[in-house]
Amino acid sequence: MHEEIQRVAQVEVPVERAKAAIALMADYQGRVTELSRIRREAIEEAAAGGMSQSEIAALLGVSRGRVGQLAAQGPPPERAFFGTDLMTVSLGGKYEAGKAPAEMGEVVAREDLDNFDKLRKLLGTLKLDAKYEVIPPTGIVNLNRDNHVVVCGPRLSPIIAQVLEGDDHLRFQKDQAWHLVDLKTQEVYRSPMDEDGSAGDVGYLARLPRLDGKGTFIYIAGIHAIGANGVVHYLENHLADLYREVRTRRFSTLISCRYDPKTLEVLESKRVSPIYRHEA
Repeated sequence: MHEEIQRVAQVEVPVERAKAAIALMADYQGRVTELSRIRREAIEEAAAGGMSQSEIAALLGVSRGRVGQLAAQGPPPERAFFGTDLMTVSLGGKYEAGKAPAEMGEVVAREDLDNFDKLRKLLGTLKLDAKYEVIPPTGIVNLNRDNHVVVCGPRLSPIIAQVLEGDDHLRFQKDQAWHLVDLKTQEVYRSPMDEDGSAGDVGYLARLPRLDGKGTFIYIAGIHAIGANGVVHYLENHLADLYREVRTRRFSTLISCRYDPKTLEVLESKRVSPIYRHEA
């Protein structure tokens, strides 16, 4: 740490020195935030394991009241489910319909923009900032980065489709319509929108491996765009429980949802498949 400060102090140009100081302060603040999360999680785990606040206080060398303060400070443990710094949310893009090829712009579904807004608010409660980017219609997206969420169906991205083939438990498939299949039980999950036109859908939620093998990313997709909204709704209401189940390990599961057909607001979401762990 001392060496980093000395490096900043030795920058000759004043404005560049100020910029370097600001960048290093942001880095340190990010580390402090993550360490406070780790501390909070450790105290909660100790308490869940049967230790009293007095016992924890004695081992930490602080007062019992201070333990209560530390247990309430910092972001919740489930922040680690997403990441530790500015989150990038990649949304699947496609060409505008009804225009000549030369005039076609890249657009994002209304449901996906709504997803980003809800994800941004959820991430905010975890003390994480977020930005979004549009995956071009070619489907080319850089998966080899930290703090990354992808909201894009496999039909829009051949790269995503390839990564999904590595899931030995759940899979998108297509016959007369796209659907999801549990490869272990052979159960088929079809969208109510395709079956009887009712306001419901099914989505896929997973932590998948990066192509460089150096990490993972969170992946969200629905059979239809609204299915991804159902997944986000599920995360808004069940993130803490899900984090206790999977931590930051690879997994996949399916989420069904019901929504208001007029407003497209998700009314209910629930897990309909097991949580499949991809690691021993």
